Amino acid sequence: MNIRRFSTSDASFDQNLKDLLAFETAQDDQIDSVVADILRNVKQRGDAAVLEYTARFDRLDVGALSELEIGHAELNAALAGLPEVQREALQQAAQRVRDYHEKQLMSSWSYTEADGTLLGQQVTALDRVGLYVPGGKAAYPSSVLMNAIPAKVAGVAELIMVVPTPGGEKNQLVLAAAAVCGVDRVFCIGGAQAVGALAYGTQTVPQVDKIVGPGNAYVAAAKRRVFGVVGIDMVAGPSEILVICDGKTNPDWVAMDLFSQAEHDELAQAILLSPDAAFLDAVKASIDRLVEEMPRKDIITTSLQNRGALIKVNDLEQAAEIANYIAPEHLELSVEDPLAYSKKIRHAGAIFMGRDTCEALGDYCAGPNHVLPTSRTARFSSPLGVYDFQKRSSLIMVSAEGAQTLGRIAATLAYGEGLQAHARSAEFRLKG
Repeated sequence: MNIRRFSTSDASFDQNLKDLLAFETAQDDQIDSVVADILRNVKQRGDAAVLEYTARFDRLDVGALSELEIGHAELNAALAGLPEVQREALQQAAQRVRDYHEKQLMSSWSYTEADGTLLGQQVTALDRVGLYVPGGKAAYPSSVLMNAIPAKVAGVAELIMVVPTPGGEKNQLVLAAAAVCGVDRVFCIGGAQAVGALAYGTQTVPQVDKIVGPGNAYVAAAKRRVFGVVGIDMVAGPSEILVICDGKTNPDWVAMDLFSQAEHDELAQAILLSPDAAFLDAVKASIDRLVEEMPRKDIITTSLQNRGALIKVNDLEQAAEIANYIAPEHLELSVEDPLAYSKKIRHAGAIFMGRDTCEALGDYCAGPNHVLPTSRTARFSSPLGVYDFQKRSSLIMVSAEGAQTLGRIAATLAYGEGLQAHARSAEFRLKG
């Protein structure tokens, strides 16, 4: 397999790295145009439009949108019908994700100043959230866990899940995950039309306050367009993994960790940094041998050849600097003292520390969320969490005494801004 290989000592290293990370994020104009029409239609015609698009794209022709809602009895039956080992794994993963996210809950607080003025913040949950879950071949029960559980932990009153079921094909693991997470309502609709239904509301699908969850290019374009009408989690790019290794880890392990992201799709990115050239050779040999065993060999090969790289660094200090520039979605620290080394990392979606901590554990059951910033956005954003389903309201209760001090300050600043009504509003409360 031809995978890019270069070194920080190369004169062209900076340009090589920029070329490697370059990804065209501009949305396709044709996709955006199609999505705009779908959203406009759903906003104007509600259920009727959703039914038409569902019949066209998912080959499901029903008389009413209510026929595409899955009841709790069917969700619970899906959970009960799983093989015991699968059901237990799903429930154990859900409990670990729940335990982790319960520690993220924000609290309301306030303090009272000497003159009796009270200031603080009040934390409340969103009323209703929409969760988009991919369907058909790309069915991910782990996405249900990672999006639904923090919403429920936050106290979201109603969680509406949409999942396409092309040709009526329902993934039982996805339905079981919805049961485990306590999803309130589930509709068998997908695509931009499902995003529009959640954003604008229809006769059957209630309008939500925020939409979360992954989807294809049409779903991503729809989420971009409805942002502002509702909140969204993020518009994620292709999956990424960066491994930093000192050369002492089993090269087969590292190769398979690179595969774990490369198998997502041809645009996924997998990069290895190491100061040990012989280790890079060993990992390359492992890649060439192990890829032959992989069912998704073609996807992995395309991903690694187009967007993968094995990079020789001078030392682990330099590797950390490069990692902070890349700001990867997933960062594995396969080094001697990963906890100490992690202090050098400023930008990463999730940091996997130690030789036994493969990224796949974080995808399913470690506990932290697997919805992570991509495309270098970890420089300024964070993993999905309970805080994405809570909001803060400022609390201000000024005492009569406090109004004398604050009123004068506010009036002075308001006059300086030329906002006389602001100033007079404050001055009306002044005594003498």
